[in-house]
Amino acid sequence: MAATTSPPPLNDSDIIRLAQYHHAETSSSVPPYILSPESQQTLLFTSLKIPRDSNSLKTIHLFDTLLNYVPVDDLKSILDSIVSDLSRILNLDDAQMLDLLPKSFNLVRESLRGGDYVNYVFDRVLDCNWSKGLLVKLVSIVKDLGFVDKGRCREFLEKVFEGMKIVDLQDLPSLVYQLLLLASKGFNKREVVEGIVGFFGSKMGSKVTSTIVRQVEGTVLLHVNFAVKQDPSLGQEVMGLVKLDVRAFNHFTVAVLLSVARVRRFSESSMGILKTALITAYRDYKFSKGCNWIPEDLKEEYLQSVKIVEKAVLRAVNESKYGREHIVPSIVQFGFILLESVEEGKFKEHCDSNGLLGIEELGIQILKTLFEVHDMARNEIIEQCKFRILSLKPEQSISIIRLIGYLVQSYPYPMLEHVSRLKELLDYFTFMDGKVAAYLVTVLLPLIKFSRDLRDYTILVVRKAMFRREDAVRLAATNAIIDLILAEKQSKTDGSFSFQDSSSQASCSQQEIPRSTGAGLFQELSALLQRCLYQQAKVKEVMYHGLVKLVLVDPSTGGTVFDFLWPHFLCFFREDSDVQFGVSCCIKSEGGKAFIEEPLDCLLSCVSMILLLQPHGKISHPLDSSWACFGFSLSQDNEEGKNLSGESFSCALLKIRKFLRNGKLEDILGQTQEEGSTSLGEEKRKCYSVILLGIIEVMLNTIATELEKATDAEKEDLEKELIGFVDLHDSLEKYLCTPRRSIANRRVNIQATAHDIPNSSDSGNTNLTQERIPFLVTSSIFQLLQTVLKLHNIERCATASQKHSQSSLAKTSKCCFKMISFVLDATLRQIRSSSVVRKEDPLKTLIYGELKILAPPLLKLIFMLKSGPSMTAQKKKETKGKKGVDDRKEHIHLALVCLKEFIIISLRSSHGTGLLEDLLSVSKLEYGFDYESEEASRIDDQLLRSKVLFIEKLLKPLISELLGLSLFHEVEILYDVLLVIGNTLPCKWKNPHGTWALNFCKSNSITNTNVAKSVVKLAICLSSPPDDLSVAEVMAEELLKATGLERGNTSEIPDIYPLINRSTSNTITSCILQLVEAVMSDMDWAIKKLKTLSLVTQKSIYINRNGEHSSALTFEENLYSRAEAVIKVLSSFVLMSLKDSQAEHLLRLTTRFYKQLAQMSKLRIAPKGCKQLLPSLQFQKLVELTCKQLTVPLYNFVAEMQRFCYTDMQGQQENTNSKGIINKIKRENKCIPDLIFHIEDYEKYLIQLSKTSKINLLRHAKRSTSRDFKILDPVREEDASNHEANHNESAVAEDESSEHSKDDEENESEKVSSPLAAEDAEADGENGGDLPTAKRFKRSKVVQDSDDEV
Repeated sequence: MAATTSPPPLNDSDIIRLAQYHHAETSSSVPPYILSPESQQTLLFTSLKIPRDSNSLKTIHLFDTLLNYVPVDDLKSILDSIVSDLSRILNLDDAQMLDLLPKSFNLVRESLRGGDYVNYVFDRVLDCNWSKGLLVKLVSIVKDLGFVDKGRCREFLEKVFEGMKIVDLQDLPSLVYQLLLLASKGFNKREVVEGIVGFFGSKMGSKVTSTIVRQVEGTVLLHVNFAVKQDPSLGQEVMGLVKLDVRAFNHFTVAVLLSVARVRRFSESSMGILKTALITAYRDYKFSKGCNWIPEDLKEEYLQSVKIVEKAVLRAVNESKYGREHIVPSIVQFGFILLESVEEGKFKEHCDSNGLLGIEELGIQILKTLFEVHDMARNEIIEQCKFRILSLKPEQSISIIRLIGYLVQSYPYPMLEHVSRLKELLDYFTFMDGKVAAYLVTVLLPLIKFSRDLRDYTILVVRKAMFRREDAVRLAATNAIIDLILAEKQSKTDGSFSFQDSSSQASCSQQEIPRSTGAGLFQELSALLQRCLYQQAKVKEVMYHGLVKLVLVDPSTGGTVFDFLWPHFLCFFREDSDVQFGVSCCIKSEGGKAFIEEPLDCLLSCVSMILLLQPHGKISHPLDSSWACFGFSLSQDNEEGKNLSGESFSCALLKIRKFLRNGKLEDILGQTQEEGSTSLGEEKRKCYSVILLGIIEVMLNTIATELEKATDAEKEDLEKELIGFVDLHDSLEKYLCTPRRSIANRRVNIQATAHDIPNSSDSGNTNLTQERIPFLVTSSIFQLLQTVLKLHNIERCATASQKHSQSSLAKTSKCCFKMISFVLDATLRQIRSSSVVRKEDPLKTLIYGELKILAPPLLKLIFMLKSGPSMTAQKKKETKGKKGVDDRKEHIHLALVCLKEFIIISLRSSHGTGLLEDLLSVSKLEYGFDYESEEASRIDDQLLRSKVLFIEKLLKPLISELLGLSLFHEVEILYDVLLVIGNTLPCKWKNPHGTWALNFCKSNSITNTNVAKSVVKLAICLSSPPDDLSVAEVMAEELLKATGLERGNTSEIPDIYPLINRSTSNTITSCILQLVEAVMSDMDWAIKKLKTLSLVTQKSIYINRNGEHSSALTFEENLYSRAEAVIKVLSSFVLMSLKDSQAEHLLRLTTRFYKQLAQMSKLRIAPKGCKQLLPSLQFQKLVELTCKQLTVPLYNFVAEMQRFCYTDMQGQQENTNSKGIINKIKRENKCIPDLIFHIEDYEKYLIQLSKTSKINLLRHAKRSTSRDFKILDPVREEDASNHEANHNESAVAEDESSEHSKDDEENESEKVSSPLAAEDAEADGENGGDLPTAKRFKRSKVVQDSDDEV
């Protein structure tokens, strides 16, 4: 038989023709020659020669339908052949053969042991090198591979995201879409989301930064948005990524969250996560910056984290114009959410020298960028501004108004298109908060110069507001009037005042609006200003200050202002031969109460300031044409009369000055003395005196100004006049029968103190504050200080020479005392009120100028006062000498308070170096040092060197001298200053001062409690961790010796720190407990961060894992070390017998500490599905220390505390006034069960951790027979013992059940871990207001330790 010939090899035409014929003519089985091995080899390995087009793809799909007929062994060979040729695939067309893989894999898996082979082949696919075409193809088919487990899925995704860098840009959107489809089918959703965000957020950034890339990202965002709509679980994964770890934050993450926010169900949660991530980053940075025990590298990490967050948000906003317009509404919403997050005083501290923007500035930058880039967003931004200003709280509205101010300044012409909306907002002027309304007008002023329509409408709104009843509205309207006038003057001065008519009309525009006739706004609005003269005193004060600003901006308006004020001034002053000063006309009474209607002192201050601002002997007036709006022109007579107004004011002030200088107090007070008998008369007398005190200060300011420019011959008379007015000021204060310290406080409250004044720079409008701006300018106070120094020198010389009579010396000393008191009060008021006026306010420079010029003479005065006659010697003299000593102490104290305020202000500003150097120059003259220490001379930072020298060369010597003089309150102030400066120093320069304070504690036995507290606080706070708590530990041990109650031992004298004695022990105890509480606050934050780090580690959160583990481990070890130090400090206190308040404080601290220990222990327990790690040696040491040194003695402390309480109660049973002991018992019934609950909760987690880690962590803990306490009652002892037997059985049962419990939920654990504590809490809730019953007493039992160990 002849040999059969093999069939000819098939080419591409034969295959296509065969497929068409077989498909069209028959439905029978496949011809046998196609199934022959030779044909299979031809099909598989010659397919790359077939043209890669739609026909070849159809052919492959045909064969895919025929794979069911191929034997399994042949399918394996097919799979092997395809996988072997993967390296030959270069592009997507080459990968057409991979369409056979899904069905081939599934057919092989159905065979015997086919799963192992399939996994083997898939591993080969993962191990080979992937081209970009192969990567895209594999992503598209992997969804059909149902056999891939989670581990291989993770490996597959890692290879995909690693290889995405070589994929063409145009293929990336489709690839991402395929990945999102995979995720929606349950293919490792979290890893898919993390990979996409990580690639476009970090890896993609190194690819190219071009417009095409940004447009590709925009398309990807649209795919993500669509995928989240189809599968909401993807949205949850996106949000969970940022929620767990802020380090996942990048520009693409922000864009994705903003895109997801467009889905309605995720809008609120997505915005909330973005906001929380930002605020958390700022708070972490703020905390780490002030926390000394956090490593410097971790502090730098938090700083960089904030910067990354800010840059990511700004980049996402800046790139919003590249194919991602759909997220613009989300960006608008997010910007306003940030602005709403800023309330008064919040997040202001984040804007510092490190270049951080802060929450408010970041929100403003976001909306400014949108306003500039997207025209379609402008209407929405302005509309949202209007809505939120009207609906939010005033503190939140200020940030929105500040945004409008930025938009007006940066984009005035685009803002002109929205004048109609701004006019609608102005319609609500009278319904807004006063500060908000006035600030709104202030920020619109730059826009008013471009729009006459807006200006006239603002005038109309303000005119309406002047007729409202509310004081705040009228104050806001007055401020608005002044701001409008000042804006016009400044614009004319700058040459930029030009109007553009606006055709836009608002809701009230149908009313007639006054149009300018060419005159200035001061003349145009003079009628409204006239109305202000008949309003409340606050409105008048605002107007008077505004007139001074007007003259400051335009000195030529001085004459016009005088003409405006002169008729009103004549209501209170008559130009007769005898001065008739109508101060009594300034006071009104209504409803049985007196009040100041006319602030005459403020009026005279206004006039005096304007006179000082005018050129000597010249009063400027505007041209006649400026008065044309009133319908007449000035004749020569009118002009002459007009010129007289300024001169009349000058003469009137001279007459008032002469009257006050020459008149007696009785003559000045006049008829008010007759009204002082009644309560109404007393109020009138006080109002009268307040006005007179202000007028005297106005006169003093004028005299001090003249003294600055006077010749030597004139100075003596002016100095005498100064002394006379100060004496009158002092007499008037005495007339009010108010102690000097109270007078200073009252006057500061009346005329501007910083304690009750909100931060004016934040509120945006300082003119609305009710406090007065001081009448004395800084330069005048400087002259007064110079005069005081001169008088003090004269007094010292006279005392030393003894050539003068005793009466002359006493008079000089009395004058000097009054001058010092007055100038120190004025200085303190000037410092504290400096925050009232904004930096850009013209009054800031006029009134305050350079405040630091007051510091050097103030320090000289302190040196003079301390170097006076010996205070110890004077105390032995008569009562007058003692009074003089007290006066000197008061002066030194007040001067040091002023110095402290100066230093605090300088440390907050960027010009602190100059003040410290000026003070050091004065100190050099006092202490005679002309050298710097070798270490200090090597400091390059000028500010740091000044701080170090200031402490070493000034503060420490001054402290030593004042201690020698027994001026303990004054030393306390200097310690506070040292602490404030020391806390700003690096550790290298801070630690020596802590050592200095520690040596002071070792070498002094001062019994003054305030000094002891301050120096102990210095020693601890200026010692860097861990030394700070080491110092506190040793001091606590010394306190234990001082109390003498360690297990009944007699009192011992502390041998290390003599400063700790019976007199100071209570104060030092409270001080150390407060410092420990501050450490626990730090630990609260640290535990939260540790929890986040644990979640990141356990759930393998994506983003930057390099070095993360070591950083987290270091942070954890530092936290454990800190907790150990706290235990060592508390272990001494639980052995003491503390006072009631201190014992309760200690119980609260230990309760909080055990709660923290429980949280730390819970974090060591691995969640389900994760490998349990062994507890570190540091953690085991912490547990051992807690059990040995804190838990056991704490039970004894509680028992002893209750025993003392019971004894006190027994002693007060016969006393009807036993309310104090009853309240104490009630407090104990709340805090003690809470303490026991948290101890048991902590031990519960230790038991669970011991079981999972196979390490007995409770081997040093002793189990107790009972977990509650009672106040021992011998009368009911038998009943109590019976109760204990029953109670112990239940306690043992509860312990056994808790050990076998495996429920990890915290709420459930609280229900079963401490039933006795729960009973007490429930009983307290029901019977908290009743007396403790016998049942409540008997259910407790003092803990007795057993020998059983866990």
